Amino acid sequence: MIGITQKTETIHIYHTNDVHSHFDNWPGIHEYLLQQRKQHELAGESVFVFDLGDFVDRSHPFTEATHGKGNTELLNRARYDAVTIGNNEGITLPPEDLAHLYDDAAFDVIVANLSEAGGRPLEWAVPYEQYETAQGTSVAVIAATAVYEAFYGKLGWAVSEPLPILKTLAEQLKETSDVVICLSHLGIHEDRKLAAETGDIDVILGAHTHHLFLRGEWEGTTLLAATGKYGQYVGHMCITLEAGQITDRAAAVIPAEQLDAPPAAERAFGLFLQAGEELLDETVFKSPCPLSQNLSGPSGLSDFFGRALLAYTGADCALFNAGLFLGSLPEGDVTLRDLHRVLPHPINACVMTVTGRALLEYWIISDDPSWIRTEVRGLGFRGTMMGAMIQTRLSMEDGLLYIGSERVRMDGTYKLATLDMFTFGFFYPDMKSEKIDYLVPELIRDIAGWYGRQLGN
Repeated sequence: MIGITQKTETIHIYHTNDVHSHFDNWPGIHEYLLQQRKQHELAGESVFVFDLGDFVDRSHPFTEATHGKGNTELLNRARYDAVTIGNNEGITLPPEDLAHLYDDAAFDVIVANLSEAGGRPLEWAVPYEQYETAQGTSVAVIAATAVYEAFYGKLGWAVSEPLPILKTLAEQLKETSDVVICLSHLGIHEDRKLAAETGDIDVILGAHTHHLFLRGEWEGTTLLAATGKYGQYVGHMCITLEAGQITDRAAAVIPAEQLDAPPAAERAFGLFLQAGEELLDETVFKSPCPLSQNLSGPSGLSDFFGRALLAYTGADCALFNAGLFLGSLPEGDVTLRDLHRVLPHPINACVMTVTGRALLEYWIISDDPSWIRTEVRGLGFRGTMMGAMIQTRLSMEDGLLYIGSERVRMDGTYKLATLDMFTFGFFYPDMKSEKIDYLVPELIRDIAGWYGRQLGN
């Protein structure tokens, strides 16, 4: 026994993960969390509320407009105790926005495997936190986020392999804590591996891979819990202790669609979001003509975006998908809201150095007509269909590949501008092995806006 607990105690833990700024159920979740906290505290029971990362997603105009700070205010209002960050907080926000994301947080930010470049500790987060309940039970909370080294490094952060760090922290904190909890934005496979390699963690609350455990999952002596994605569920974990020793653990989820909020609270929440989104009503550039979309082939919008990629990157040619555009841009004033509506994806452009032989391979893969109706989930993509593959300055004539009017030499070296989502090996298996320069922190809509402004100057 570490604490001074001398009788039975139940600790209630509520948790969310991978909300991704999906706010449809948030008013009900907000009310539920506040009510449950009040109920447990009146009963003399301890309660903690945690989020496991990817609460922020720049695909929502409210999050985009407030640089994520509006999301922090939502967590404050729901009285969260601690959060960890996901890759959406970590690598889709510019470094200055992440550094100030939690300036006004009324909760702890915990992440053990991220630091400033050079290994300097973060000023806005800690690797662990220890809490003490009213009965004297010591609860240690550790956390880590998924490793995207190429992105974190270019953004000025240093990310480390999480499992050795978490195992060391858990072993140390077990000496001074009755309960050790891990907030994990690592994914289901890493969570299972972590639990299998250490017996010092009592509970792992998981995220990142959007997995759902209706009643938790046991791995050795560790109970794993997760609530899927998009705020569809709220997790509830009960830990029972007797004289400072854990005697029982149970996990469950509550469907968020069953959680109601008073009409007045719904209206107030809608006005809160609206006020944030209005920050996007700022003109970026003026378009001399409408820029239309076309899922099945080139369009005015794809021509504009292709030219933007080449101008911004200096690449020889470009490759992207027509399904990237979720609408058309108007003639006249194009606002931040318009750009966000059409390109809501937290996707970065990148430039690959490739051989002519590789470029031909990518052309052949791109020429498959089945891409048009291929459904895409994840990878930063926030649309539905892939759409036709669009090649800018790249063409095939009489079986020969050309960049502009120049024939591509198979042993030549070329610069290809494309999207980071294509470099993860799912669509073009060999792309992940190319020399890749990721352009961060600017997103593809930033590049489109930049190009529009250049045309107007």
